[in-house]
Amino acid sequence: MSLSWNEIKTRAAAFVNDWKDIAPTAREEADAQTFETGFFHIFGVERSQVAIFEQKVRLLGEANGYIDLFWKGHIMIEMKSPGKDMLKAFEQAKAYANALKGADLPRCILICDFNHFHYYDLLKNAEKTEFDLVGLVEHIELFSDLAGYKDVEYKKQDAVNIAAAEKMGRLHDRLKEIGYSGHQLEVYLVRVLFCLFADDTGIFEHDSFIKYIIQRTNEDGSDLALHLQKIFEILNKPQDKRLTTIDEQLDKFPYVNGGLFAESLEIADFDSRMREAIIECCQLDWGKISPAIFGSMFQSVMNEKERRNLGAHYTSEENILKLIHPLFLDDLWSEFDKYKSLKSDVRVARLNTFHEKLASLKFLDPACGCGNFLIITYREIRILELAVIKELLGGERILDVDTYVKVNVNQFYGIEIEEFPSKIAQVAMWLMDHQMNMLVRDMFGEYYVRIPLRASPSIICANSLRTDWESVVPKKELSYILGNPPFVGASNMSAEQKIEAVEIFGKVERVNSIDYVGAWYHKAAQYIIKTQIRVAFVSTNSITQGEQVAPLWSKLFELYQITINFAYRTFKWSNEARGVAAVHCVIIGFSYGKNISEKKIYDNDHVSVAKNISPYLVNSPTIVIGNSAKPLCDVPSITKGNYPTDDGNFILSPSEREALIQNEPESNQYIRRYMGANDYLNNNERYCLWLKDADPSVIRKCPSIIKRIERVREFRLKSTALPTRQRAETPQLFFSLTQPESNYLLIPEVSSERRKYIPIGYMNKDIIASNTVLIIPEAKLFHFGVLTSSMHMAWMRCIAGRLKSDYRYTGSIVYNNFPWPTPSDKENNSIEVGVQHILDIRAMYPNSSLADLYNPDLMPPELFKAHDKLDKLVEKAYGKSFSDDCERVAFLFDEYINIQKVLFEKGYRKKSIV
Repeated sequence: MSLSWNEIKTRAAAFVNDWKDIAPTAREEADAQTFETGFFHIFGVERSQVAIFEQKVRLLGEANGYIDLFWKGHIMIEMKSPGKDMLKAFEQAKAYANALKGADLPRCILICDFNHFHYYDLLKNAEKTEFDLVGLVEHIELFSDLAGYKDVEYKKQDAVNIAAAEKMGRLHDRLKEIGYSGHQLEVYLVRVLFCLFADDTGIFEHDSFIKYIIQRTNEDGSDLALHLQKIFEILNKPQDKRLTTIDEQLDKFPYVNGGLFAESLEIADFDSRMREAIIECCQLDWGKISPAIFGSMFQSVMNEKERRNLGAHYTSEENILKLIHPLFLDDLWSEFDKYKSLKSDVRVARLNTFHEKLASLKFLDPACGCGNFLIITYREIRILELAVIKELLGGERILDVDTYVKVNVNQFYGIEIEEFPSKIAQVAMWLMDHQMNMLVRDMFGEYYVRIPLRASPSIICANSLRTDWESVVPKKELSYILGNPPFVGASNMSAEQKIEAVEIFGKVERVNSIDYVGAWYHKAAQYIIKTQIRVAFVSTNSITQGEQVAPLWSKLFELYQITINFAYRTFKWSNEARGVAAVHCVIIGFSYGKNISEKKIYDNDHVSVAKNISPYLVNSPTIVIGNSAKPLCDVPSITKGNYPTDDGNFILSPSEREALIQNEPESNQYIRRYMGANDYLNNNERYCLWLKDADPSVIRKCPSIIKRIERVREFRLKSTALPTRQRAETPQLFFSLTQPESNYLLIPEVSSERRKYIPIGYMNKDIIASNTVLIIPEAKLFHFGVLTSSMHMAWMRCIAGRLKSDYRYTGSIVYNNFPWPTPSDKENNSIEVGVQHILDIRAMYPNSSLADLYNPDLMPPELFKAHDKLDKLVEKAYGKSFSDDCERVAFLFDEYINIQKVLFEKGYRKKSIV
């Protein structure tokens, strides 16, 4: 076991004291070996066991040389009497070194005349360090190799990346495997992560953490846990409370405070692989890491599944900035720019007041995870504060920068249900604080560090929906609420989540259709009543589409009186990690009342000013469109296709159809072409048994059909749904029968988001429509033309639901609420001619599926032109032309309101304007 550096320095001081009077008159021949033996004693090394006096070497020209003292692979010492030429001695020693072979080469050459030491580092091109005898204690670490301490010889790799999380993940798994788990494991890893960051960013003396691990712990990892425990204890102890005999290498670690190292944990246990994992993490450059990435990466450490899909569920910095800029940052920078342009006296006063304002702002993320939103927000406020300080000081260097920096982490609050992310969030905030303090140093030339920690962010580990936010931060003190609450669809919520959400929503119609994130909207809206607090959340775009809109937003507008201040329309979720979740998001900013005059809608790179923003994130009156059983206008009814609910027994592939007919020819009369959305779009061929009005005497002769009917009966009887069990009484029929007696118009329920137009088409009455399509019997060419137009497509994109990102067309919301035009006979005829032209062009491509024809990359030019011409004809029927979908939707909402008002006054429809 190596001596501690305290002991080594004590021995070095004693060695200096013993020789300081002798050295000036010492002689090489008489005193060198005694001197060298004493020198080795400083490091706890018996010279006779490791080093040889007068080691012979064969020089060039067959001459022999003799090294005064030689320890193979470690050190070569040449002693000289005081006053002798030490440079000449080095040239002599270098010749000796050149005569040695690879493994024998020493790491250094020491030339010494008892009074002066010339140290040459052969690993660094013979870099020279000079000091005298009295300076030996100060330079003793040059000889760490003699004491058994390994040099920290490593190359810093790139900045911390996903690999770091994977390494920490392996360490986590191993500790958990040996029984070190739960709360103590989470706290333990957070402490290690803090040390890794501190080692590269100036919180610790540079590389002191990795040096301590490599130099002071056994390679087998057996004592690593004990040493880490010592480090943690020291980090929690002020300098004046430490023992006077403390190991000097330990004493270099600063007092951190902040509670991070306060809790007493069980001592862990390590092996060689675990020790190596920590060393590998130390070798990454933690100084360049974004604390936002830090948090998100290491949340995955605790979950092996998330580690495989790293980064899938956290918000990227780009998306965080999309939210905070319109929520508050743009306004704050505008305010700052206005004040700094004022005249001197007023300017200074306003800037000082503005500075105090920044220091008074408070932020809450009620589903903070690892704190990404809080971290980036803190960084941006600190950057703005630095601009204010620079403006006030005129760029002058200051001696006491602490008196000027007012913004601190205790202005930030978070709620997180899992402990490990909440711990990470707190640490990551401190890391960002330190990075910003380094920026202060760079700007003003004064080293500035807030260690020991005196301020802490308030990150509460709790269930946000069951926590009173007022207990976390009083609403009278709060400025902003922000974040990205959990992305859990209504159909994927756990039983517990459903209970929580219903408790928040209260009595709301169709409450089970609202995504989990809706509960945060409701809770925030309740919390901010009669306050100036502004809120913004990143959410899945499903809350602005389909059947969710009415139950979610009606109460928010009517009861809580919120106003949407800005919105990012649908954009693809993105971040810098692999395994990016396939999610389409919106950002919605809102507040109580109508205290924001200028509202903004962001759509890709386009920004538009709006008079009002509806729940559909368009510039229109605040309306919600719910399910309607009948069309708004005088048009044919729409319905879903037939539900088989048969466990696949009624459905036949082409080969199954052929086999059935061959074995039981009578079955042919009951086999029909079957058409689902996928079949229709991709020319897939399927069939079904259609036994409506079938002759029982014929069916009796078809044992294969009878077996299928019996399997349907058994399947339905096992169902937990009463209606399905009741249909077991008629197992020969589809569960629901909606097949029309005439030809019909077919609309696929789900269609790709890439298509400009949903492909629709006419079907023969003998083709059985499945439940994955919608059908409109008696639809004329005019109805076809309007439904396939850009007007209807814009309406559909705005209010339809989504299946992943694909359009999900519904009759009750999209079709039945659509405001139809009232064309003249001439306009009607023109539209019908346009539709027929489209159908004729389609017929020119009998071997191409509709999926091919309406693929935006493959669509035939003549088909595109035909649709474009039809679009103009339909717009003419509305009496107006439009430049984009936003204008189309705004117009259609106005039309909807006008028609709906008339129907409401007549008592035909419920009110939808809020």
